[in-house]
Parts: sequence; C-alpha cells; structure tokens
Amino acid sequence: MKKFSCILLVLILNINLFSCTTALISGKATIDGSPLLIKHRDSDYMQNRMVFFKDARYRFIGLVNSPDEKNLEVWGGCNSEGFAIINSASYNLKAKDDNTEEADREGILMKIALGNCATVAEFEMLLNDLPKPLGVEANFGVIDALGNGAYFETNNFSYTKFDVNDTKVAPHGYLIRTNYSFSGRKDEGYGYIRYMSAEEMISLGTASNRIDVKYVFNNLSRNLRHALTGEDLTNNLNAANEMKFNFFEDFIPRFSSSSSIMIRGVRKGESPDFSTIWTILGFPLTSVAIPTFVCGGENLPNVLVGDNTGNAPLCNFSLVLKNDCFPIKRGSGKRYINVSAILNTDNTGILQKLKPLEQSIYDKTDIYLKKWHDSGSVKSMDIKELYDWIDNSILSSYKNLFNVN
Repeated sequence: MKKFSCILLVLILNINLFSCTTALISGKATIDGSPLLIKHRDSDYMQNRMVFFKDARYRFIGLVNSPDEKNLEVWGGCNSEGFAIINSASYNLKAKDDNTEEADREGILMKIALGNCATVAEFEMLLNDLPKPLGVEANFGVIDALGNGAYFETNNFSYTKFDVNDTKVAPHGYLIRTNYSFSGRKDEGYGYIRYMSAEEMISLGTASNRIDVKYVFNNLSRNLRHALTGEDLTNNLNAANEMKFNFFEDFIPRFSSSSSIMIRGVRKGESPDFSTIWTILGFPLTSVAIPTFVCGGENLPNVLVGDNTGNAPLCNFSLVLKNDCFPIKRGSGKRYINVSAILNTDNTGILQKLKPLEQSIYDKTDIYLKKWHDSGSVKSMDIKELYDWIDNSILSSYKNLFNVN
C-alpha cells in the first residue's frame, strides 16, 4: 500500500508539472486589432531558451528545453509566414481503450508545423496527413497572417476544431484552454480553477478594451488571484523583511512555471514580418518580457539563447531570484511562496524592481514598431539595435538591482 501511495503521488506531481494555461484572443478583442496567442508554460524543465530554425520550408523561432541539445522539440513559436502555434497538455481526450505506447510527441509535432505550415488550414491538413497514432493528447492553439485562429483538441487519431472567429464558439472573440478539452470526457482533466482565473481577467480586459501584450502577461502569467477562494496575494502586503508565506497551488503561476510565450500576430493584410514573439524566460514573477522577430534572422538577443553552459542568461537570472520566492527547500516548501520577495510595502520586491525595466522594453519596442509601420517594412538593422539594447539593459539591470550576473 505504501508503494502504491508513492506511485500515485508521483503521478499527481507529474500532472502538476505540465499544467499549462493558454489563450487565443482574436484581433477583434484586442486594443490594436492584432491577435494574441499565449502559453504560460509549466514544466519539469526549468531551463528554457529560444532558438532560430532555418533548415525547414519556413524559418521560425521556437521555445525549447535547454537540455534538448539537438532542438528536437519546440514548445511554442512563430514562423516567417506569420503562422504561430502553442499547446497545453490535455488529460481527458484519449479514448479509454487507447493503449498506444507512443506519447508526448507534442513538441515534435509543433516543430514540424512551424517548419511547414503557413496557415491554420495547412495545419489542419497536416493533422489529417500525419501517420496515426500521432502520439499526442493536447489542445493546439494556432493563428496565421490571414486573420484565422483556432484550437485543435487532438488525440492520437482525431481532433475537434474550435474557431475563434465563430461567434457561436467564441462570442467575445477569445478562447482559453488549460489541461482539459471541451470535446473530451466531462469533468476529467485538470486546470478548471486556472481556467476560471484566465476567463475572469480576459473577460474583464475585453469589456474594458485593455487587451494587449502587457495586460495579458500581467493578468495571466503574473496573476496572483485565486479564482475559487478569491484570495488575492497582492493585498495586505508585508514589509520586505517580514516573510509572508502563502499556499501557492491552483494559481496560474506556480512553482513549476518555467516560461511564458506570447505571439502578437498581424492584422489581415499586414506583413508577417511584424509578427512579434514576446517571451518571458524562466519564472514569470522574476523575469521580463523580451521581443523577437523571425525576419531579424538567427542572431537573437544573447540573453535568450544558450551560452557556453547551454542555458540562457535571462533564464539563469530568473531562477536565481526564484530561490528567494521559495526559500523552504525541504518537505512541501515549493508549495509555499514568500510573497514579500516579489511584492512588499517597501516597494523593493522583485516584481516591483523589474517593472521599470520591462516597461522600458515595451516602450523601446513600440518606438521601432511605429517606425516600421510608418515606413511600411521592418528593418533588420533596427532589430539588431533593439536586441543589443535589450542585452545591455538586461545584464546591467539584473546586476545593479539584484547583483546577479
């Protein structure tokens, strides 16, 4: 019985590790008319990095696990044609009698899709044409440069499509998926409370016309409100030197959160070169959002790519600071966050210190985006300038603010 209980506990913890929260928001629900596709990633791979791929039909930028030296799997990204994809694992899609041994191929499938699909329709064709079983059980979110967007709830042998432009499916212009599928078995799977949290904030954002990259990151990946209990960790803060521990389960961010990637797509008729891949590498409460552009080529910001250790510097910085958020290492310590480390009444919390840095990145990027829109094209020299500025800003800020380098 003791052995069985240990096995059951391992299974429960593994499910918790892959508890991603995702959303697809059409252009009709955003401030500027650009669609947004976000994946808040939970994984047992804490070290993530960005990679530029150029050996397929289409060039693309993708999020990968740092230990994946051959870059065999991609966990979200966008290609040169403006096609983007993310996923969340599902736990209620496979048929009860499906005994397929091949599994966990979602990252492989997404890499294939980014290299070969230009549109949502082509992705659907890919799902139809790939040999079965697919080795997946997931909700795949996709957008393209033609204004299309959909979730494909996919198992080994079939899928169900949910079109974000269908008012019967998405009456308010957005869809959310966590770790269950709407076409799957009722009341099975995981992430119902996280779904409520995401729904609450996106609904509020659309109603008040505030949906943009910044709003979604701050209200999904950094959402510290528990939708079921109503507890809001941003209330009743302590001083910096007074630890405040809170049980940290069923929030969108959690101990296992390893990154967040959001693709800001283009409006219909706009060049896919304007597609922007915003990525928060590492723990979202101790990291900042950084933009990349496929048309800028393979020289991505140095802080996002693997260094001589194979890990990305920004991810390293973030994980060092994450230790302050979860200082208790024994027992169930990782289930309790020290809120004072990220937010406190002295305004010296990690999130509070990083806010001006991240805002400066948003502002700087907006300057370049406006310049490119005014001229009608994205300039590769400008992208290099932006990347260099970002690298310098990240390195100096983490050093000066936290003595992390």
